Amino acid sequence: MRILIVEDETVAARGLTKILREILGPKISSLHIERTLLGSQCFVKENPIDLLFLDLNLDGDIGFDLLKETSAASFFTIITSGNVAEAIRAFEYGVLDFVPKPISKERIKMALDKFQSNVRQSKTKYIGIKQEDHLQLVATKDILYIQSFDKRIKVFKKNGEKFIHSKSLDSISKILPNHFIRIHRSYIVNKKQIKSIQTGRGGFYQVELLTGENLKMGRNYYKSLKATI
Repeated sequence: MRILIVEDETVAARGLTKILREILGPKISSLHIERTLLGSQCFVKENPIDLLFLDLNLDGDIGFDLLKETSAASFFTIITSGNVAEAIRAFEYGVLDFVPKPISKERIKMALDKFQSNVRQSKTKYIGIKQEDHLQLVATKDILYIQSFDKRIKVFKKNGEKFIHSKSLDSISKILPNHFIRIHRSYIVNKKQIKSIQTGRGGFYQVELLTGENLKMGRNYYKSLKATI
């Protein structure tokens, strides 16, 4: 397991590191600590991680800036903060758990159990998509469907807007709410935007959306989708 701790308080960072090593032991393949927002942003860009422990107050900088940038990342985030109000807001960006300070071993173990079982009901409200000169926050409720595109994805909104995002379909599927469903190896669809399922001879399957668009559906996904709508 590859872990990143973003914490500007040395004592808190050391304490969390100690707890994680006691609980996980050899399961940890790497554990890195960053104390600044800029350092953590650079580290995430250059290094793959599985789990992020993020303090939302970093010596005057706001951890939400990192949270927004990584809201569609393939790793999970656990917030460690003394500010409950901020933590509640953080769940809108798909965080796995909130561990209040002062941190206890028992509470960290609960958060790790949630991570290792990978059982959660995603409540992600936004995904952050980097554009040339800014970060575009897209509300998941406004997403129509997502298409695989040359090792990246295209995010299509209900209003016709679309954005190219440098994530894979598999990685973004991990953080989307449960009403997003895979219908094809190349498509994830907002189930609330499906008007009908159409079938035909020769293994023909497609989904008609409320916008009138039709998307090809894989035969292996037909039964699971039919059972949910």
